[in-house]
Amino acid sequence: MVSCKYSSVLLIDDDIDDRMIFGDVLKELVPDIIYNEAINGEDALAKLEAGLVPDLIFLDLNMPRVDGKQFLAELRQIGHLRHIPVIIYTTSSHESDKKETRALGASYFITKPNSLHELNQLLKGILEHTIQYSL
Repeated sequence: MVSCKYSSVLLIDDDIDDRMIFGDVLKELVPDIIYNEAINGEDALAKLEAGLVPDLIFLDLNMPRVDGKQFLAELRQIGHLRHIPVIIYTTSSHESDKKETRALGASYFITKPNSLHELNQLLKGILEHTIQYSL
């Protein structure tokens, strides 16, 4: 269990297995955290418009309907939500994706790890602020 200043997290990812694994690791680290999921940017925007205001958003880039970059651009236009840190959580490791998401206002860029241990360590670092937000 980690000490965490966040009370709620939203993961936006179209891959059901990635959502399940992420949620399991997150709940293992912070059992009382509120964990919400969205299957793409369109779903996430609908949830945010309905009143969901997470403390932290993890965002996949490659999704149908509204992808991660489109979502991020739209989120940064919503006054009461633009302050929410967004961490890109994707299979991409392309420098162009890092630059583009930084310009759109992402706080951090993570290429999805290959093991549960790596995911655990990454999330722990972010939640405990031992990993600084920057691209």
